[in-house]
Amino acid sequence: MPRPSRRVFGLGAAVLLGVAAASGPASAAEEVNLYSSRHYDSDRTLYDAFAKETGIRVRLIEGDADQLIERIRNEGANSPADVFITVDAARLARAANAGILTSFRSAAVESRIPAGLRDPEGMWFAVSTRARVLMYDREQGAPPGLARYEDLADPRFKGQICVRTSSHPYNTSLGASVLAADGPEATETWARGLAANLARPPQGGDRDQFRAIPAGQCRIAISNTYYLAAIGASDRAEDKALFARIGVIFPNQGQGDRGAHVNISGAGLVKTAPNKAAATRFLDYLTSDAAQAAFALGNMEYPAVADAPLHPALRAMGTFRPEPVDAERTNTNAGPALQIMQRAGWR
Repeated sequence: MPRPSRRVFGLGAAVLLGVAAASGPASAAEEVNLYSSRHYDSDRTLYDAFAKETGIRVRLIEGDADQLIERIRNEGANSPADVFITVDAARLARAANAGILTSFRSAAVESRIPAGLRDPEGMWFAVSTRARVLMYDREQGAPPGLARYEDLADPRFKGQICVRTSSHPYNTSLGASVLAADGPEATETWARGLAANLARPPQGGDRDQFRAIPAGQCRIAISNTYYLAAIGASDRAEDKALFARIGVIFPNQGQGDRGAHVNISGAGLVKTAPNKAAATRFLDYLTSDAAQAAFALGNMEYPAVADAPLHPALRAMGTFRPEPVDAERTNTNAGPALQIMQRAGWR
């Protein structure tokens, strides 16, 4: 299986996906305008399936999450946006705080999405999650003493860690998690220790981090689970060999500890949605068995619905206890955490 595609379109681009149901072409009212910062072919397949089932076309506008939020704000009451989808809990909270979302509650969402993966005010709900984990070379064995994110600052791991830049939302949200758990002084000590333990300057994406392990460039990589799972889902012999070689540590699993950091993809109803009825059907659809299977099997993410299928590549990594999601806290701590990490030398 090829890795998920991330086709990025400019903010001015709009793509109509799906076809009308067999009963006839959809009218202008039978469409939903989706502003999304997710860029995966599996999502497009999901939108096509929704269109075929309901006759409601999906008009897709893709871009950076913060830019999409600002665009909706600038469009005001005339915005065509019906639904906003993004990756990263902080950005969902940012969208809610910007006043572009409105409370959305439905029987489908409240019965299928756990309360911990929904905004208390109904501004957004998660459709999938990813865990940020530590990876190592199975041929060398798990590094002794590595069980928590905080352990990454231990001098015994000097010159052993590969990670992307601190400014990427995946790492900024991780830093926000550490800041919430340990406070600013301990977080700065942690960030300085981690920066001192880097095997190379931060570079590339998550895949580049664990690919550097068998290349001998580092012993420990920080990455999201779905990147490694995509390698595990590949039919290529070299990818299968890489997946078999990379081990996974889910951090902070000890009794009383907070659990492994997870981030979410989530959706919300835009306050000025001109196609509210279609948007409501679309949001409910995101909790359906078909949609959850698309997230889990098509993009190797953890589904938000508890009994949805899990991709075998993720199942092979093992089970874990996640840290509770707190989008508002993550958003509040993201800026200070980034300042701490960059001041500490993690650029």
